[in-house]
Amino acid sequence: MSYIRTGLIGFGFSGATFHAPVIDTVKNIEITHVASSNPDKVKGQLPEAEVMSSAEDVCRHSELDAVIITTPNTTHYQLAKEALEHNKHVVLEKPFVPNLQEAEELTVIAEERGLFLSVYHNRRWDNDFLTLKECMENGELGRVHTYEAVWNRFRPDVRDRWREQNLPGSGTWYDLGSHLVDQALLLFGEPGTIFGDIQVQREGGKTADYFHVILGYENKRVILRSGSMAIGDSPRYIVHGTKGSFVKYGLDSQEDMLKIGGKPGDKGWGEDLKDNQAILTDENGNRNIPSVKGAYEQYYIKFRDAILEGHQPPVTAHEAARVIKVIELAEKSSQNHTVVSFHS
Repeated sequence: MSYIRTGLIGFGFSGATFHAPVIDTVKNIEITHVASSNPDKVKGQLPEAEVMSSAEDVCRHSELDAVIITTPNTTHYQLAKEALEHNKHVVLEKPFVPNLQEAEELTVIAEERGLFLSVYHNRRWDNDFLTLKECMENGELGRVHTYEAVWNRFRPDVRDRWREQNLPGSGTWYDLGSHLVDQALLLFGEPGTIFGDIQVQREGGKTADYFHVILGYENKRVILRSGSMAIGDSPRYIVHGTKGSFVKYGLDSQEDMLKIGGKPGDKGWGEDLKDNQAILTDENGNRNIPSVKGAYEQYYIKFRDAILEGHQPPVTAHEAARVIKVIELAEKSSQNHTVVSFHS
């Protein structure tokens, strides 16, 4: 196999904005088939792709090597299972699936067939997270004892879309929380305990729009927060260690560039505003830390290299399943108003 023929299922916001433009810049991987009810939209962006009306037909297509699934969360399990059973490598838009049982079942199927099953946790390549990760790896913070990641938005009105319906896998804890959990697990590994406070705060809301989750690691605490009615600005990261503190404002710019038709390689791709540079405070005072460039394309570069060269995939199914386990346990904690063990 010299290049990867890929089918894309779903051409809504996620498929058209986060996946297709990024894949277009990666060599030796091509979207050749798309399942969509909007062929004109697909052809406007992917003129050479064959548009199919059935997601199942894409999963079963004999010429495809991989399938990317960007449909609503409730469809992830069945479509991924169909694709794996027809010997396709699979990428799922996050969150993986709505529950741990489904995640474990899909992982077993992929392993038994020698296939790569991965989840698009692209926020591992946000410029703010890469900058923090580099500071930690360089030892500039010392031993981290308090880590806080915040993703606030001002969206006071409930919209009529599946993400805000009372459905499995809906709500901001699954949507935004899955990214924050994945980043935390990447940095610190599995927690010992989990405490969750997950709520519906907006009038007319049907699913979670606020969360405050604490992951416990002996004497270290990892705090993950989000609210949908936060009109003011707040830091994205506040991290304290034995040698220094790291504070970072501002969101990575890659999503905004993708929304207006940009893609990897364009001028300014992955760069951060100078005013958003992190501030590192240590015994010598404050200093700005230039941001590492963001790079969503690294996900598909690594996925390609996993298939063609046998490298480790960018996000393993086991890593993605751990995220779902944390999400489920935090929901249990919130419902019972108690701290729960990760390993129980």
